[in-house]
Amino acid sequence: MCCMSVLTRDEAHNRAKLLDVQHYTVELDLTTGDDTFASRTVIRFVSRADADTFVELKPVDLHSATLDGTPLDPATLDDNRLPLTLAEGPHELTVTATMRYSHTGEGMHRFTDPSDGETYVYSQLFLDDVQRVYAAFDQPDLKATFDLTVTAPDDWTVLANTVTTDHGDGRWTAATTPRISTYLVAVAAGPWHSVRTEHRGLPFGIHCRRSLGPYLDPDADEILDLTKALFDRYHEKFEEPYPFDSYDQAFVPEFNAGAMENPGLVTFRDEFVYRSAVTETERQTRAMVIAHEMAHMWFGDLVTLKWWDDIWLNESFAEYMGYQTLTECTRFTHTWVDFGVARKAWGYDADQRPTTHPVAPDAVDDTASALLNFDGISYAKGASALRQLVAWLGEKDFLAGINTHFARHKFGNATLADFLDSVASATERDVHGWADAWLRTTGVDTLTAAVTAKPGTWSLALDRDGSRPHRVTVGVYDRDLNDTDALVLRERLDVDLPQDAPTTRTGVRPALVLPNDQDHTYAKLRLDTDSEETALRALSAVPDPLARAVLWNALRDMVRDGDLEPAAYLVTADAHLPAETDLALVQGVLTFAATHIADRYLTPEQRPEALTAVTGICRALIRRTEDGDNPGLRLTAVRHLISAAAHPDTIGDWLHEGTVPGGPELDPELRWRILARLAVLGATDHAAIDAELARDPSATGQEGAALCRAALPDPESKQAAWEALFHPDDRLSNYLFTATARGFWQPEQADLVAQYVPRYFTEAIALSARRGPAIATAVGHHGFPVHAVDPDTLALGRACLADPETTPALHRRLADQLDDLARALRIRSA
Repeated sequence: MCCMSVLTRDEAHNRAKLLDVQHYTVELDLTTGDDTFASRTVIRFVSRADADTFVELKPVDLHSATLDGTPLDPATLDDNRLPLTLAEGPHELTVTATMRYSHTGEGMHRFTDPSDGETYVYSQLFLDDVQRVYAAFDQPDLKATFDLTVTAPDDWTVLANTVTTDHGDGRWTAATTPRISTYLVAVAAGPWHSVRTEHRGLPFGIHCRRSLGPYLDPDADEILDLTKALFDRYHEKFEEPYPFDSYDQAFVPEFNAGAMENPGLVTFRDEFVYRSAVTETERQTRAMVIAHEMAHMWFGDLVTLKWWDDIWLNESFAEYMGYQTLTECTRFTHTWVDFGVARKAWGYDADQRPTTHPVAPDAVDDTASALLNFDGISYAKGASALRQLVAWLGEKDFLAGINTHFARHKFGNATLADFLDSVASATERDVHGWADAWLRTTGVDTLTAAVTAKPGTWSLALDRDGSRPHRVTVGVYDRDLNDTDALVLRERLDVDLPQDAPTTRTGVRPALVLPNDQDHTYAKLRLDTDSEETALRALSAVPDPLARAVLWNALRDMVRDGDLEPAAYLVTADAHLPAETDLALVQGVLTFAATHIADRYLTPEQRPEALTAVTGICRALIRRTEDGDNPGLRLTAVRHLISAAAHPDTIGDWLHEGTVPGGPELDPELRWRILARLAVLGATDHAAIDAELARDPSATGQEGAALCRAALPDPESKQAAWEALFHPDDRLSNYLFTATARGFWQPEQADLVAQYVPRYFTEAIALSARRGPAIATAVGHHGFPVHAVDPDTLALGRACLADPETTPALHRRLADQLDDLARALRIRSA
C-alpha cells in the first residue's frame, strides 16, 4: 500500500507553535541500485516546550534515527511518522534510511530513456511527497535553510535549488539555500544536455535528457530570451529582487504537472521540448508556463502560504502574473485570448460542479483534501478574480500592495488576511469586502443583457444572477456601412454591477452589445435577443479576438446549460471558424465540438453527422491555407481532421505517403496520431504498430504504441490493455498508464468494451489505493468511460462514490466525471 497518514491542519498548527526549524543537511546516494537510493538527513531545530511530536518519513527501510545522539527505536515508525519526545531547547535529529524510487512522478522519479538507455532521476516533492525522499517536518510554514549533498554516477550532472559543485567521484554539493519550505527542495540528476548563460550576474541554464538535445538546441535562444525578458519585467514590477543564486529550468520526463516552481530549479514536463511541429499558440503556452513558474519565485517561494487553504496565494497569482507579464514584454501579445477559451473554461466547468470550493476556503482540513484543490478554481477562477481586482482597484495600487506584502513577509509565510492587509494599505477601497464576495463564495454569476431602444437613444440594463460586484467593459458594435458582413466598434463603456440604473446612450440601437467585452470579469453571459442573433450570424466579423473569445465562451456555456442546441453550435462553428485567424480560438472551438458535443452531448446516432461537421471545418481551413501563409492554422486543422476521421482511406494515404498533400510532412506526432485513429477504425494491426515503434523508439513512441495497441478493436487487445492497466504487478509508469487508458475507451467501440464499464468502478478503487494519488487521478480522468453516457453508468459511479474504500483523489475525479455525465444526459434529453 502506498498511502501515508495525512497531516491535518490542527496538527500542523500545533507543531508550528512548538518548533523552530533552522537547518537541514540532506545526503542522497543515487548509486545504490535501480530500485532504491540512500537518504541521510540531519535536522537542527528548537523546541519551545517539553512535548511530543513527530517527523515524517516513508522509507523502504529505516536504518537508524538518533535524537541529540541518543538512538531511537526504528520500530516506533508508524506508517510515515517517527515519534519524538522533546525537551525544551535545541535539538539535532539524524535519520538514515533507504528510500524507493518512484515511477509515478511522485517523490524521486526514476526514468530510463528507451532511445539511448540513459537514466535520469528528479524530485517532485509537492505537496507531501518530501517524506518519500528525506525525513522532514513536512509542512509549508516550517521553513529552514538546506545543505544538500548528492552522490551520483560519474557521468551525471546534479542540479539543485542553488549552484552545485562537482567534487569528483560522483559527489556534488549545493550551496546553502535561503529559508524555503520542505516541499520546494529539488534535485535533478542524470547525463543532462545543458545550455548555459548568464543574466544580471546570475547563472541561467536549460536542461533536458541527451536524446532531446537536438530538439532543445534550436529553441534554446527563444527559451532563454523569454526567460531574460520575463526576469527583467518582474524586476520592474517587484521591488524585492530575485532571491536565489541561480535560475535553472530542467525539462524532465514523465512529469505529472505542467511544471513545478522549485526555487532556482524549475522542472517542466519535457513535452515542452518539441520533437515535432507546433503552432505559435503552443509556443505561447510554453512561454506562459515559464512566466507562471518564474512568478512563483516571489508568489510561493519568497513568500509561502502558511497552510494549504491559501493555495490561491501561490497559484492564482502565478497564473495571473504569468499571462499579464507575458503580454507586456514578449511577442505573445494576445495571451488573454488563450486564457479565455482554454483556462477560463476550465474554471467555469469546475465551479459548476458539486466539488467546487471557494478560491480561498475557510479551512482545508488535511493534506489529502488540499491536493484536490489544485484545480480550475485555484488557477483559472483565482486568476480571473485577480484580473477583476486589478480592473476595480487599478494596477498601480495593486502592485503597491503586492510589494508591501513581499516586504512584510519575505522568506516567511503569509495568509489571506496578511495579503488583504497589505493591499488595503495601498488603497481606500474596501478590499476585505471585495475578498468576502469574490474569494469566499462559490459558483459562477450570470450577467444578462437587456437592450431597449427609442428614437435617438438606446439603453442597456445588466441583470446579475449572483452576489459578486463586477466592473465590466461593454463593447458596442455596429454593422460596417461599407461592408455589411463586418462589424465595427462604436464605443466601449465601463459599467459597475449591481447597476443603479440602465445605461442610456444616444444613437441608434447597436447590432451587438457585448458585456465583458475585454473579459475582465468572471461570469457567464446571456446576450439580448438581437445581439445573440448577430453573434450567431456574424461572430467572425467581430474585429477583436478577445471579444470573439467572450462570445465563443457564451455559446459554449449556453450549450452546457441547455439554452443552445449542440447542433446550433456546430452550425455556428461551420459558419465562422473557417474565417477565424486566432489559433487559440480555432483550437478551443474544435476541441469543444469534438470532445464534448460529438462525443458526449449528441447521441451515438447523431455523432457521425457531428464528426462530418468537424472534418468539414478542418477541410475548409486546409483549403484556406494551401498557400502556406499560416502553417500553424493548417497544422491545427490537420490534427483535428485526423482525430475526427470516420473513414481510414484519406489519412491512411497520408501515412503511406508520409505527407499531407500540400504539407505538412508527417513528423512523429502526426504519424502516431494517424496510426491511433486507424487503430480505432480497425484499419491497422500490431505489426504496423511495431514497425512504427521501430521507426520511433523514443519514450513518446512507447506511449504512442501503448495507446494504439489499446485502441485496436478486438477482444484480445482490449483484454491485454485492461490487464496492463489494472494488473497488481503495476508495470506501467504514470505516462504509459495514461496512454493505455486513453486508447482503451473509444465511442466507436462501445459494444466491444461494454463488459468493462462495471469492472472499472470496482477495479479502479483497488488500483487507486495501491498506487497512490497520481495514478488515482489518471484512472479517474483518462481511465473513465466517458463515452458511456447512460443512466446505468451514472448509477454505477454513484455506488462507487459511496464506497468508503474510494480514495480522496479517485473520489474527486469520479465526482467530477459523474457530474459531467449527468449534464450530458440532461442535454441529450433536452
